[in-house]
Amino acid sequence: MTDGGLTVLDGTTLRNIELRLPDTNGAVVTGAELLSIAETATSSSLFGLSLPEFLKSNALKRIHIDAVNFSSKEFDREEASSKFNDYVIAIADELKDDPLVVSILDGSPLRLFLEDEDDFAMLAENLFTDLDIVDKGKIQKNEIRNALDHMGVELGVPPISEFPSIEDILKKHGAEGEEELGQAQFAESLQPVLQDLADALSDKNIVIIQNIKISNGSKLRKLLADEEELNNVIEKILVTDDAKDRKVCTKVIRAFLEKNGPMIGLPPLKPNDVMVLLYDQVFAEVDEKTSGDIDRDKCAELVKSTLEKFAELLGANPILHDLDN
Repeated sequence: MTDGGLTVLDGTTLRNIELRLPDTNGAVVTGAELLSIAETATSSSLFGLSLPEFLKSNALKRIHIDAVNFSSKEFDREEASSKFNDYVIAIADELKDDPLVVSILDGSPLRLFLEDEDDFAMLAENLFTDLDIVDKGKIQKNEIRNALDHMGVELGVPPISEFPSIEDILKKHGAEGEEELGQAQFAESLQPVLQDLADALSDKNIVIIQNIKISNGSKLRKLLADEEELNNVIEKILVTDDAKDRKVCTKVIRAFLEKNGPMIGLPPLKPNDVMVLLYDQVFAEVDEKTSGDIDRDKCAELVKSTLEKFAELLGANPILHDLDN
C-alpha cells in the first residue's frame, strides 16, 4: 500500500509469498539458522528492509519462542519448515497490527528533477539560497554535501549513513573542495552528483523507515475483543455518575477519547486535523442512534459502539500521523 511517496508495509506481501523452507546443508536445522533464513526471506519480500529488532522480537513472542533458547535447538526439515512458516506469518501479523511506513529510494524522484530543466533549475536555486546564509552570492563547492542533506528523504536522497556510496560520488565529482561557486556553477556541479546518485539508487534501492504511525483500527479491534480490557476502559470513562442522559454520556466519552485516544489505538487529535472530522462523524452517528435518558449500562454500551465505529472507519481509511506529534 502506497501513499504520496510513502509505502505502508502491512504484511500483505508476506502472506502472498510461497512459504517454503529452502534447501539447507544437513538433515537438521538449528534454530539460529532457521531464524536467519526466515528473516532473509522476509527482508527480500519487503524491498530489502532490514527487519527492526522490535518487529522480530514481537513476532517471536507472538508464537511463544525465546530466541536465546531456540537458537541452539535442532529441528528436522519438517519441524523446521513448520517453525519457518509460523515465524514469517507472525511477522506478517505484527505488520498487520502495527504497520511500518517506509520510503523506498530508487532514484526516481531525482530522475524527475533531472529530466525537467525548469524543475531542476528551481531546485538548484532554492538549495543555493538556503546554503548562501550570508547572502554573498557564492558558496563553496563542498556545500553540495549539505545540499544533499537539505534535500533529504522527501526528495529521494538517503542519509549518507544509510548509503555510503554517496561519499564516493562526492569524491568522483570533486564536491569536497573549497572552490567558490555562483548559482549557475553550483547547479552545474550538482547535476552530475544527482545523476550518479539516481543511478546508484536504481541499482540498489534503500528502504528508510519513517517516523510515522499508521492507525488502522487494529488496536481498537484487539481491545474490543478483550472483554476484561474493554471493561477497564469503560470504567475509566464512566468514573462519574453524571452520565444519566445521552448528551452527558456522549460528552464524557468524547472528552476521554480526545485526551486518551492514542493509548487505546486512536490517532492523536490536533486542531484542524482529519481526526477532528472523524470525531465529528462518529459522534454525529452516535447522536442519531440514541435519545432520551440512559442509565450507566446503556452508557457503557454507547462506549463500546463508539469504539466499534472508530475501528470500522479507521479500518476502511487508515490515518497516518507523525510520531513526534
